Formats: sequence, C-alpha cells, structure tokens
Amino acid sequence: MTHPSSSFPTIRLKPKANARAIRHGAPWVYDNELVTDRRTKAIEPGSLARLEDAERRFLALVAVNPNSRIFGRVLARDEETAIDAAWFEARIATALAHRERLFDAPFYRLIHAEADGLPGVVIDRFGAACVIQPNAAWADVRIEMLADAVAKVAGIETIVVNGTGRARSLEGLAEETRVLRGALNGPIPVSMNGATYMADLLGGQKTGLFFDQRPNHAFTQRLVAGGSVLDVFSHVGGFGLAALAGGAETALSVDASQSALDLATKGAEAMGRADDFATRKGDAFDVLAALGEEGQMFGTVICDPPAFAPSKVAREKGLRAYERIARMAAPLVDEGGYLVLCSCSHAADLDAFRVACNRGIGRAGRRAQLIHTGFAGADHPLMPALAESGYLKALFYRLLP
Repeated sequence: MTHPSSSFPTIRLKPKANARAIRHGAPWVYDNELVTDRRTKAIEPGSLARLEDAERRFLALVAVNPNSRIFGRVLARDEETAIDAAWFEARIATALAHRERLFDAPFYRLIHAEADGLPGVVIDRFGAACVIQPNAAWADVRIEMLADAVAKVAGIETIVVNGTGRARSLEGLAEETRVLRGALNGPIPVSMNGATYMADLLGGQKTGLFFDQRPNHAFTQRLVAGGSVLDVFSHVGGFGLAALAGGAETALSVDASQSALDLATKGAEAMGRADDFATRKGDAFDVLAALGEEGQMFGTVICDPPAFAPSKVAREKGLRAYERIARMAAPLVDEGGYLVLCSCSHAADLDAFRVACNRGIGRAGRRAQLIHTGFAGADHPLMPALAESGYLKALFYRLLP
C-alpha cells in the first residue's frame, strides 16, 4: 500500500553535495552525498523517502537502499506522486508506445531502467512472454505490482524474474530465477533482421537474448554477402546468424557455453542454413590463437565479448583485454575484409575503447579504416543525465592490404 509522501522518512543532502545535479535530472544519490545516521541507515531497503537539499527544500521522491552505494534512486520529482499500480502502468504504457512505433513484432527491450523511468529495472519482451530483471531493491519488493502492470498494459502472459548478476549483488539482493506467471515450453524462437534466434528465458545469459545489438547486426549484413564470417563470443548466434541471413556463405560461432552454441545451431536449422553454420566451443583467446596457428582467414570477424571493464576499478585491465582481442582477431581478416569490435563496458568510454582497438590492430601489423561506429538500438534509450546508460559501442573497421 502506498502512503502519502508526508509519512515517508526524509533523507538530506550534505551542504556540499550537488543538489543542482538532482534538479537537472541526475537519477542517483550516493551514500557519501547524504547526511546519514542510525535512523537513515535503518530504513528498510526498497522503502520510499523524501529527498531534501541541505536547506531542507524538497528535491524528489526516492527509493532507498542503505546497503547500496546508490543510496537513493529518483522515482518522481512531484512530492504528491503516488508510487502505485497506476504509476507503474503509466510508465510501462509510455515505454510500450515507443517500442510499438519501432517494431512490427513484439520482440524488444520494453523497459531500459532509468531511461524509461523505472530505475534498475530491465524488461525484455519475447512475444507474450517477458523477462524482468529487478536489479534494485525497490523493484524487488514490488515485483508483483510490476508484473501486474506489465501483464495488464502489454498483454504479457508469461513472466520470468531473472534476479542474477552483478547489479543485484551490489544492491545486496539474493540471486534467483523463476517463472512468476504462466509457463514456458522450451526456448522461444525470435526473428530479428531475418535471422532466427532461440532464446532460453530461464537458462540463458541475462534475459536469453541481446536485443541491443540489433542495429549492429543489420550493419554487418551489408558487409558479408558471399563471404565467410567468424563470430567470437557468439552467445546464441548473434552476429553469425545475422550474417547468414544477410547473405554470408558460411559462419563459424565461437563461445565458451555449449548450451548457447546448441541454441545457435537450432537457430541455423530453423533458417535452413545448418550446412553453412559451424560452432567451436572454447575460451575465446585460445580459439583465436588456434585459428591463427591454423592459418584460417575470414571475410569478416566479429568479437562481442562480455564486459571486460564493468567498473572504474577494472577499467585499465579491461582496456588491455580489448586491445588483446583486437591484436589477435586482426590477423584473421582477409585483406579488404572487415573487423567488428564491440564493448558493453560503461566504464570504458568510446574514446578509450577506440584507442585500445586501434592499438591492437596496429600491433597486429594491420592497416585499417574505421568505417562506422554503432550503438545500442532505440529500444535501449540513453538517459542524458546518466552516462552509464550509454554502454554499448561497436567499431567497424575495414582492413587494408
């Protein structure tokens, strides 16, 4: 039950904290920006609170988690807002209207956390099913209300809660994956850019499929006609299946997960391209080294690794890993062929990532043109006041003789 905001506890910024940032749209309040005492630290994770500046002027209604470095997440800037079923339904309806303009079929990211007004919440839609990632305590304790709103507004019948990953651990939340509503009967086939992907909503990585690469898959399709493709860190077929749909002659997918490769193979079979599709299980660096020793060459090589730099602490180590990937992948590209290097690390900004990739290509002794820079699709909107929401980068190089 939602109570009037006057009944909520109050948390207050320190005198030197940047209240202007909150007024101008910043969605997070860090623990070191607040006046904290035993009372504020005892607030139950997921509770709502009034945020005030140092002069006791109201700033926002926030969701609080004393166990997290992000102590408060802004939910509303009107003191009278009720965070209730109608509020959830309105946020989801606004997000849904945008996606329905973008896509003919209901396969997309429906909610992209702060950018869609639901901090820490990710929802990917797979037709009449969806996967909710409640990566913040406030959403975790309101999962039933959130699920009700998604079902009502978007007509969702099956809802999976995926409570795993680094974001939840930073919130002090337990890991769990479960079917909250409805039922699943195996992987769900998803058509995207003419390719067919098999999304495992319960056992796959993240929500089962990465919708964010859709526009980068489409650009890759313009480069691959009649050629061979190597897709490293392929997950369930990612760039490799998109390349086949775009006219590639053959595709080889590399991943450390056999279950992901099995799903990729099923996707190729559903496309009628099983004979042109192969997989290779193993550590990506080891496979890249082995392919080099074998003298293998490809018209297009794509490397789409997990986040090597998930935090500022890991930034330099992650950039070295991106450089190593570029150095090992570049020699496998035919002269005049293409190399696609991706990063989903928000801590490694575009400039730093590009420098690392350029250095790796140069160390491999290859000359390159940077022909295109890609980002996540429009169903993954950026919040202007939150740099972390712009995490995905894809650099497309042409390797010259």
